[in-house]
Amino acid sequence: MSDAPLLAQLAGARTHVLRTVEGLNDHQMRRALVPSGWTMTQLLNHLAFDDEMFWISAVLGGDDRAIAALHNGWASEPMTGAEAVTIYKREIARSEEILAAVDLDAPPRWWPPATVFDAPPMSTGREVVFRVLAETSVHAGHLDIVRELIDGHQHLVVS
Repeated sequence: MSDAPLLAQLAGARTHVLRTVEGLNDHQMRRALVPSGWTMTQLLNHLAFDDEMFWISAVLGGDDRAIAALHNGWASEPMTGAEAVTIYKREIARSEEILAAVDLDAPPRWWPPATVFDAPPMSTGREVVFRVLAETSVHAGHLDIVRELIDGHQHLVVS
């Protein structure tokens, strides 16, 4: 079975995220517009640290650097929107290195303790990638809504 379609969908979702925040200034990126109070910068940190770093670098790749650096992406240190974009792109690049080197039929190389993630381990790397795809796609939609609230921009509208 070819993993190319799954990886292409993940790449497309990541591109969607980056295009949605493209051209926004720091005030726009750090402004909370939803009742729960998250900002675009925080959401990018969540995607970088809780999805790319946690699921791909740590869980799928067993990367000691990522495992040691794990933290709640939503609670990352305050930063500019541009810094959050840079970090997200850095973690995507690291994820791509890992994805090029792992067998997605094999089980993940590391699994977090129950105090971090209380669920049974996934059986294959493909399941891990699918989780990151689902998370990234859902959050791309969240970013679309906030972007529309900021300046009316709509990423995709089906009539």
